[in-house]
Amino acid sequence: MKTLLVALLVVASASALPFLGSVQSVKVTGTLTCNGAPAENVKVKLYEREVVLDTLLDEKTSDRQGRFTMQGSKKEFTTIDPHVNVYHKCNYDGRCFKKLKVKIPKNFVSEGDSPAKTFDIGELNLAGSFSGESTDCLN
Repeated sequence: MKTLLVALLVVASASALPFLGSVQSVKVTGTLTCNGAPAENVKVKLYEREVVLDTLLDEKTSDRQGRFTMQGSKKEFTTIDPHVNVYHKCNYDGRCFKKLKVKIPKNFVSEGDSPAKTFDIGELNLAGSFSGESTDCLN
């Protein structure tokens, strides 16, 4: 009986966490190139890392100049852990896409719905090799 009571308390506490959290937001911008030329129509997704499955906050494609800007917000008990995934075919002929993950520093996470700062990842030449780069067929 005591075990059942403890289990119920744990479940009730865990389900209450989203209601106790605060809304946090993030904004990111950057420019994508491939061999020095703007990388147009490259899929870019903004995620918040979760234990099981990351939460999609925003999704865009780069413009004619290779630029993108995106933002998102989420209610969370702890500080959100955002990152950007870039899915591209620069110098790659495979069926799937190369996937590059860029973590966003926590000091660019703002309280509230509107981000106070913008994280600029700068110019990324997708022709290069990046640590942790992988392939993705389901993006």
